[in-house]
Amino acid sequence: MKLYNHISPRLSDLEWEMAKHIPPGGNWQNIPVHIPSKRLEQIRRSGGRTTYYGRLRNDKPSYTITTYFNRLGNSSNLHPEQQRMISIREGARLQSFKDSFIFYGSKSSQYKQIGNAVPPLLARAVAETIYPHINNKSIIDLFSGAGGMSEGFIMEGFNVIGSNEVEKNFFETYKKNHSTNNNNGSLVLGDITDSTIKEKIINSKNKVDNVGLVIGGPPCQGFSYAGWRNPNDTRNQLFKDFVEVVKEVRPEGFIMENVPGILTMRKGEAIKEIISTFVEIGYNVNKPFKLTAEEYGVPQKRKRVFIVGTLRDVKINPPKKLFSLEDENLPNPITVKEAIGGLPKIETDSGVFEAEVEYTSTSPYESLMMGEIDFKEFYSKCLQSLPVAFSNV
Repeated sequence: MKLYNHISPRLSDLEWEMAKHIPPGGNWQNIPVHIPSKRLEQIRRSGGRTTYYGRLRNDKPSYTITTYFNRLGNSSNLHPEQQRMISIREGARLQSFKDSFIFYGSKSSQYKQIGNAVPPLLARAVAETIYPHINNKSIIDLFSGAGGMSEGFIMEGFNVIGSNEVEKNFFETYKKNHSTNNNNGSLVLGDITDSTIKEKIINSKNKVDNVGLVIGGPPCQGFSYAGWRNPNDTRNQLFKDFVEVVKEVRPEGFIMENVPGILTMRKGEAIKEIISTFVEIGYNVNKPFKLTAEEYGVPQKRKRVFIVGTLRDVKINPPKKLFSLEDENLPNPITVKEAIGGLPKIETDSGVFEAEVEYTSTSPYESLMMGEIDFKEFYSKCLQSLPVAFSNV
């Protein structure tokens, strides 16, 4: 069978020497002081994150997959058993992208595409929660990146009728993985602030009687400052464009994804202003969902916020937790071993974009990633691992 993107980055001689001393779960503190490194000297003097120069543990979820998960000094992404950084495919699995999802563009772009993405299984949980409240199961995905949000919603039966992304390599990945959704150019490459591009996005609504959802994660850095309504403040432009598309398309609902910091900007005033902006255009906005990815099947400690609004005045609760270390009625979060344990071994600085290999699943999660089972069967198998099996799926 074919396996894509299973490529490991290079380690320098110095990094190789460091890596040999870092055990599973270890970090820069395990590197002997005699190994020369200006950066390590600085970290030792001032203290540093325990995720620097880290190695994954087989029995735990990974730390957050960042856009630089190929760099030893910036992450905890040494393979738990092999002397190398995790591969692009392994990073994708830890983000919950299935093996059939192929990443295109330069290697540096692929790292960014994966690190920037909303984990599909986290998006799936949100999609499942809002599904009963939306009649038309169609979505327009703004700031779509490689397509993590879309993938999660597709898993729950939603259909992509339009999307937009400004980064060419990100868009290439999205387009090639969603080619059947590109009806008459409805997948739009370009800057959403350009009126021509925005009009193409808005025209996606003509493909259905009513659009179900507009989804996406616009940057909101400007909200950390006072006076964000200033029309000349470009820091807020992308959020305003998201709102404008929602206003013009008039979907049944919207879902805006962002980092947890959005909840504490200006001591909570920023999120109030964001919500009021949607209320002003006629939407009822629920209390933001603050979700932890590992509680929804993603083998990764990652937190995200989702702001959900609908035209109908309905209360939508956050999705119920599916995995937990504390709740004995729920299976434990998926571990690194369960996520990548069955992938073929490779050396550092090796692997190819497309390889014909034989590999088999070693866990229900790997079976899900390989497309052997769907999410419902995957979760059923996870429940069966409990001391007393539950069947509430």
